[in-house]
Formats: sequence, structure tokens, C-alpha cells
Amino acid sequence: MKRGYRHGNLRSALVASGLELLDAQGLEAVTIRAVARAAGVSHAAPVNHFADRRALLTAIATDCLRELMQGIEAGQQTAVTARDRIFALVDAFHAYGLANPNRYRLMWRQDMLDAADPALKSLTDGLFELVAASMQPFADPPGISAMSRIVAICSAIHGYVLFRIDGAFEGHEDEKSGEPRHRAVLEALLP
Repeated sequence: MKRGYRHGNLRSALVASGLELLDAQGLEAVTIRAVARAAGVSHAAPVNHFADRRALLTAIATDCLRELMQGIEAGQQTAVTARDRIFALVDAFHAYGLANPNRYRLMWRQDMLDAADPALKSLTDGLFELVAASMQPFADPPGISAMSRIVAICSAIHGYVLFRIDGAFEGHEDEKSGEPRHRAVLEALLP
């Protein structure tokens, strides 16, 4: 779908077109030419904003991470306890991944992104800090560092979301607690 842009908003129009292509057709469809075409500009126009596909994908992933962070922060605003805060975080990851599978996958594709990009790095560091802060009230198991536990939490939740996206797991409740499975996975890792 061609879209026009207003002078000065080309970068935003290109990112928006990239998000639309990503959602509709997947990562392979997001090229400089395709994004330019979708934005209604010549294939040479993006060069003023994105040197290459990696830069474009980094800008798109940055927007996706910003959306995820907003979802986490919104969920945590109503959290009362430390347990509520960590579950709000996991709920946001789960909901975002299932609602936006192509966006979710792109956010973690370090082979396709510029991890040194200041905006992307700021968001990924902020996300890590948010996970770490959410885990801080919980005691670490004996002999295990806080960092290893954070990595375990991130790995378990990320892995579960990817399994759901790929159709390997269905969205069942835990057989004992009745909690949604993504929450039960986290519960298994908390003291």
C-alpha cells in the first residue's frame, strides 16, 4: 500500500512502512526498495535516513522494543507487590510476542541489527535493567548469582513465547495451579 509522507517525516514513514511489511509478510519482505515503494518514494530516498538494510531493521526493532517497554511499564503501574511486577513483565512479553510474532522475532535478531546503535542499546539496556529490578526483591538460590537467575528467567520466558509463536505449545493453564502456562513457567523459577 502506497502512503504519502509529509516533508520532514520521511524517516517515520519508512519505519511505519517497514512495520507494515514486517507484520504482513515477514522479515524477508523488509528491504530498502520495498519499504520505499510502500512509503511512496523512490528507492533512493531512504539513503538519507538508512545507510543499509541493517540500519532500517535496527530502527524498526527500536520501535518494537519501545512498544514492548510501554506495555511492560503500563502493566507494572498497577502492580502492588514484587510478584505482581514480575508477572506484569512476563504478561507483557507473552502478549506482545503472540500479538506481533514478526516484530518479536526481529527484536532479538542480533545478526541483523546494529547492537551498538544508541537508541537500540538504550532500550535493550533499559529492558535488562527492568528485568533485573523486577527480580531484585527475590532471593537468589544458594550458589547461583543474580545474573544467572536473570538469564534463566529471560531464557525461559523468551523460549516459551517462541514455542507459542511456532505452534509447539498451546496456551494451556497449569494443571495444578490453573495459572496461564507462561505465568506458571515463571512461578517455577521464583522462590
